[in-house]
Order: sequence, then structure tokens, then C-alpha cells
Amino acid sequence: MKLHEYQARDLLAKYGIPVTGGGVATTAAEARKIAETIGAKVVVKAQVFVGGRGKAGGVKLANTPDEAEAVAKQIIGMDIKGLTVEKVLVAEAISYKKEIYLSAILDRGTKKVLMIASSEGGVEIEEVAKTNPDAIIKVAAHPTLGLLDYQARELAFAIGLTDGKQARQFAQIASGLYKVFVETDASLAEINPLVIREDDSLQALDSKILLDDSALFRHADLEAMRDASDEPPEEQQARDAGITFIKLDGNIGCMVNGAGLAMATMDVVKLYGGEPANFLDIGGGAGKDKVKAALQIILADPNVKAVLFNIFGGITRVDEVAKGIIAALEEVKTDVPMVARLVGTNEEAGRALLVESQLIPVATLGEGAQKAVAAAKAYASAA
Repeated sequence: MKLHEYQARDLLAKYGIPVTGGGVATTAAEARKIAETIGAKVVVKAQVFVGGRGKAGGVKLANTPDEAEAVAKQIIGMDIKGLTVEKVLVAEAISYKKEIYLSAILDRGTKKVLMIASSEGGVEIEEVAKTNPDAIIKVAAHPTLGLLDYQARELAFAIGLTDGKQARQFAQIASGLYKVFVETDASLAEINPLVIREDDSLQALDSKILLDDSALFRHADLEAMRDASDEPPEEQQARDAGITFIKLDGNIGCMVNGAGLAMATMDVVKLYGGEPANFLDIGGGAGKDKVKAALQIILADPNVKAVLFNIFGGITRVDEVAKGIIAALEEVKTDVPMVARLVGTNEEAGRALLVESQLIPVATLGEGAQKAVAAAKAYASAA
């Protein structure tokens, strides 16, 4: 789950990280009021989940409240890379001498939280990695004690912050960002740029936080911040139905119960020359309503030329899955071929329910993947 810049900024502020003042506005009149409160030059920034806002005209400076109202009127409602701007952040325009990059991510290789800093802020860190990899400094936080003070100071010194006072402030900011990352169950917490102001103090000018969806049950307050405007509608539908779904670019829809089995199913589809159209895990104990919703989501994708069901009924009952498939096909009329491997609890009853259906029964995953790939090719050729 992505947070808007203003949401990330407010979260950083709670952890003592210095951020820009101001507020978020949904109308030009609100933008004017915020600018009046700031009482200085402001920057008006579109709040959308895409990069390149400045080049698209979504970031503008304003010297007065009148100008802030005028530019907000231009930005709100603007289309930036297919997303409509509904909010703007009105913040104090900061003058500064230098830009720094700072982030916290999970390094799956070492299974530790990795703090990354660079003296070259203000640009994508991937670009810095290509052009000047030596400018990127990495420190792995202690797995139980967290980011230690000396590690944060060493990170500051490594990117050229040799002044003691400045290094201490950087260390405090790095420690705060580490806490944000861990305590919100984030997958990324980034400040870019972290700027050095004219008085040599540090301030977070822009920030980005990505949260782990799987941990949101622990953070109702963060879940309430969700803005699904950049999510595909089918992913929104899947979340509402309690289904884990990720859209992919292939043509074979996959309905599986269990994340590991879903990954294995996608691998076997690839092995036999196919391309999965989605990752979809209906979970354990899935009833017919969830199965029906999952099938409707899969069939809503026009690229799907075949559907492969791979259900191993441990907790999930195969007959309940079969009822869900039948219920979905009664509402979603389709001639897309479907291959079904249904084994486990109540599998005989489930297969009996589907005997009159259009599904192609198979005994193994390998056989199912082969038949799904062949069926997709035949369907595409016939179309």
C-alpha cells in the first residue's frame, strides 16, 4: 500500500523528523488558506502516485496566497499519467544548499533492515547506482537492537557530513526513519531529498512510504489512509473479497488456494510454454462466494484465453469450490476453456458437481498446465 507524500510527511513528523510545514488541500480556496497560514513563499504539489510530477506541471511555486490559489486551480483536476489530481500539498518553499538521499528497506539476502544513504539526492537512486555506485552507502541495522547510534553516525560521515552537529542531526533522522520502517511494517521508507538548508540544518523535503499489505491488520489507522486510485479495479475487488490477486501480462488465468501452490502453478505454466495472467490465492477455507468472486475477476481480463484451477483441498473443501465455479458461470457467460485439477477433501463430490460443466478434468498439475496452454492457443487461434 502506498502513502501519499503528505501522509508520509505527517508520519515522519510523529517520529521527530523535521519536515516542511503546510497542509493538504482539495480545492483552490483551501490552498489559499494554507498559504496564508504559512505566510511565505510556498510550493504546491500534486498528490498522485506517479513520478515526474514536476515535468507534467504538477509542482509549482507561489509567492503569495493569490498565486497559490491560482496554481492550485491549475493542478487540481489535472491528468498526470492517467491519474486525476484530487489533492495538493501546500508547503513552505525551502531554500537549501545540497540534496541527500536516505532510505530504509528490507534486504532479503541478509534478512536485515538496510539503511541506504547517498550524497547525491534529488534523483532516482537507481540512476545513481548506474552512474556513480560508489556514492551509495549501505549499513545493515542490528537484527535485534536496531540501528545503533554509531552506525547512523558512520553513515553520516560516509556521505560527507563531517560537521559534528550536522552528523548528530542526520543520525537522529536516520534512527527516526528506521523506527518508521519497523513500527509501520513498511517495505520502503524513503526521504528524497533530505536537504541541507542555508543554516546547515537538515530537513526532509519529500518522502515516500510503502506499507506491507499483509501487515495492515495490525495498523487500522494506516489502512484508513488507503487511496486506491492507482490500483487496477480488479485488485480492489479482490481485496474487498478477501482474495490475494496480482494482475500479470499473460493469457492463462490461475485460481489456486495457497500462495506457495499459486507460485508453483505459475512456474509450471511457464515450464510448458504458457504465460500466467495473474497470481490469485483464494486462501484456505474458501467458500463458494469467494470462488465465484475470484472467477469473475479472472474472466474480466480480456487477455485470458484459458483458466487453470489448481485446488488442493485440505482446509478448503473441493465441493465448495465446485459450487463457486458453477455459481460464477451462471452469471458470467463465457466460452473461455477451463482446466481443473481438484483434489483433496470432498473431491469426489466436487467432481460430481462439475461433471456436466465445460471444465476439462486433469489429475496432475503438469497435465493441467499442458492442457491449459494448449487450450489457450486453440482459443486464440479460433478467435
